[in-house]
Amino acid sequence: MKITAQKGNWKNYQADALACFQPEDKKWLESSLEYYGKGTALYTTASGMIANGDMAGKKEEQIVLYPSNGEAKLKRVILIGMGKHGDITLEKVRRAAARAAKKAQTLKSKSLTMYLPRVGRKTGEQIAAAAVEGILLGLYKFDKFFKKEEPLTKLESVIFLSDDGKIFGSTIAQVSKSIERAQTICDAVIFARMMENEPSNNKFPETLANWASETGKKSGFKVTAFGPAELRKNNMVGIIAVNQGSEKEARFIIMEYKGAKKADAQPYVLIGKGITFDTGGISLKPAAGMGDMKSDMSGAATVIATMKAVSDLKLPINVVGLVSSAENMPSGSATRPGDIITYANGVSAEIDNTDAEGRLVLADALIWAQKYNPKSVIDLATLTGACVVALGHVTTGMMGTDNAMKTKLKKIGDEVYERVCELPIYEEYEELIKSDVADVKNVGGRWAGAITAALFLKKFTDYPWIHLDIAGTARSEAASDYIPKGGTGVAVRLLTEMLAEESGKK
Repeated sequence: MKITAQKGNWKNYQADALACFQPEDKKWLESSLEYYGKGTALYTTASGMIANGDMAGKKEEQIVLYPSNGEAKLKRVILIGMGKHGDITLEKVRRAAARAAKKAQTLKSKSLTMYLPRVGRKTGEQIAAAAVEGILLGLYKFDKFFKKEEPLTKLESVIFLSDDGKIFGSTIAQVSKSIERAQTICDAVIFARMMENEPSNNKFPETLANWASETGKKSGFKVTAFGPAELRKNNMVGIIAVNQGSEKEARFIIMEYKGAKKADAQPYVLIGKGITFDTGGISLKPAAGMGDMKSDMSGAATVIATMKAVSDLKLPINVVGLVSSAENMPSGSATRPGDIITYANGVSAEIDNTDAEGRLVLADALIWAQKYNPKSVIDLATLTGACVVALGHVTTGMMGTDNAMKTKLKKIGDEVYERVCELPIYEEYEELIKSDVADVKNVGGRWAGAITAALFLKKFTDYPWIHLDIAGTARSEAASDYIPKGGTGVAVRLLTEMLAEESGKK
């Protein structure tokens, strides 16, 4: 889709639709209507709707108006309610822009012009970026496997209009640059969603490695993938143990982007759980909802997509992405409850439940991360149902030892609306994962499941570290505005903005 910012008046644009964002403020509504011109059909119709209470600017309100011949070159005007004027935020812009784009596309519009709404003291660049995110992410749909009866009319172009060449203090050139940046990040989010939604009969550890390799070639980062021989050589026992019930080969994927001025500058390391399907292994999951386990590699998708975004944006920073990928299947060769494995760092782990496999494969990556002398390490995983019980699908669980990074992720998470909520990892919880026969066991019982999973991972870190449990946020059970049902691509925007800020290029 082509999204641009241009100087001009809406009456001069031959567009299929114009979107105008209206706050819940009668005087504001009446004032904005005068812009259409008193005496026009648009003004008369909209005024009548306001007078009769059909349009008040309430959140999620949508009204479509049609200009009479000669009033304007465009076909229709879509009024989008924003809610209380003082409550308008960048997140509400994302949601409203998504609703506008969806409505326009439903009405078979190929082109859409738009006047962006004011958001407090936010700049035109910030508001435009939020609108781009809402439009592109809102129109995303995983429709690869639908039989196409007839071509769908898709929105092809969006123009952010400015009568005087400035959008809330930002020039057209500045806004255009912000649009391009936001599109780059959205492309990465959509790539993550595609990987998450792909069914598991088309997606195996080798597939993840191929996606990473192809992306690295296009975007400009180095990719190395370990197969069974390299996994054994490097004693990656967690990946091997989880995968040994599958007929497919496991992979450990290493992605390296070097954008810092100093080649040896400490990198930020991102680690993703890449379980391409999780049956639970011998500790078999219930059948209901098991199909969603095609997205148990969402952490890996986020890491691969973030590497793409960082590289495409050419951020001046060094970043390493690591993905531990396996398929957790039950078979005669599968790992059994009670088995013990000893990791490359000497820590032995009792596998008390084979459905707690994510932490087993992540441990190998956390050990490998030590080789880079990392500035900070962040792992992401759809790790525990306990995190969903605690936080639902609203926010990601965050735990770790890097206090400065926790503060930063919380701040940026609030800005991009991929929020994180810190859970404690007090030492008292470690009692729950003590084993009678090994250094640690991989489950801690009914209580504090998200916390004990994080404490298991902590055993394999000796550097600043953050764990993000995205079990509740990686998939959505229902579509809403710019969040689709299914894979969400969560944390790509969060991590990209964090790395941009760390590099000084936000």
